[in-house]
Amino acid sequence: MERRNFLSSLTLAGIAVSVSGVFAQELVRTPGQEEGPFYPDKLPLDTDNDLLIINDRITPAVGEITWLSGRIRNARGEPVRNALVEIWQVDRNGAYLHSNSGNGGRRDGNFQGFGRFITGSTGEYGFRTIKPVPYPGRTPHIHFKVKLQGQDPFTTQCYIQGEPLNAKDGLLNSIRDPKARASVLVPFMPMPGSRIGELAAQFNIVLGFTPQA
Repeated sequence: MERRNFLSSLTLAGIAVSVSGVFAQELVRTPGQEEGPFYPDKLPLDTDNDLLIINDRITPAVGEITWLSGRIRNARGEPVRNALVEIWQVDRNGAYLHSNSGNGGRRDGNFQGFGRFITGSTGEYGFRTIKPVPYPGRTPHIHFKVKLQGQDPFTTQCYIQGEPLNAKDGLLNSIRDPKARASVLVPFMPMPGSRIGELAAQFNIVLGFTPQA
């Protein structure tokens, strides 16, 4: 519980700094993207929001540590609370937490590969993970699924802003609207004050539904 509380506190602190910037931008609905074939076919025993440490193991996953946070909002820009946010991605060796994943023989057994977070009162979520890496045929990305009672699950993907491989990724470039495509491109920036080179990234999701009056 102490580890989870620490993660939540850091997430809230990071979001508080950038809230004014969020509303200064034009509201663009996040484009949906396909789930892909590698949603975990067997969920790990640990499904919390720290993907670097599984349960109480001592050895962390290998990769560039990234604090990934953001807010979930509806079409009016209002925060969506109590939404279940799921992420999944390949490990440092390009392997998913899936029995049919490529490079599965080299999978990092210390990387959780999948995590969950329930949004708070301002729609905030937060994860500690690694910076995504490419694998054959795809630019680096992180899968997102948002589940909310009374709504169909929403699935999309988050990409690294400025990544050269983005130009060749068919799924990313299938998003024709430039503003919508830009909304899934996220800067992964050095975290100020980090002594171990951690990164921070913020991916805000705008869902297409409008709440009932």
